[in-house]
Amino acid sequence: MFFRRVKPRIPTFEERLQSLEQLGFTVERLDADRVRVTRAGCAAVVRNSPDGPRIVEKPGLIVGAEIGVLVDAGFQKQFLTPTGRRVPALAEQLKAIHAFSEDLREALGLVSLYNESLGTTSTVYLYDRVQGRDQGVPKRPWE
Repeated sequence: MFFRRVKPRIPTFEERLQSLEQLGFTVERLDADRVRVTRAGCAAVVRNSPDGPRIVEKPGLIVGAEIGVLVDAGFQKQFLTPTGRRVPALAEQLKAIHAFSEDLREALGLVSLYNESLGTTSTVYLYDRVQGRDQGVPKRPWE
């Protein structure tokens, strides 16, 4: 009675999906515990787990029927699909993905990390100057 602590209520996966729909996301079921969440040309795949919802496929741009993840090629950011298609990234698309991922994390009740909150993070980093560095002595341009 005195100093009684209120037990926090943890929403179910279905309730979290309904809150996503109320925030303007489109939710599409892939199977029993995986859903594809889309909004404004961006998408991610979310899975239900015993620990709570998890983002299985990182948020990216919708390219055809696939989700293109952000790749930093050193000179330009690109979106890379699972089939290998590359699309150059535009500033508006990067802003849309950043807003999408922040809103998705907040709606699902996930932790938002500081470095990810500052801007869009790439999934893969491919720089020309380090290409082939792990195969021994690199071939020099004059050889």
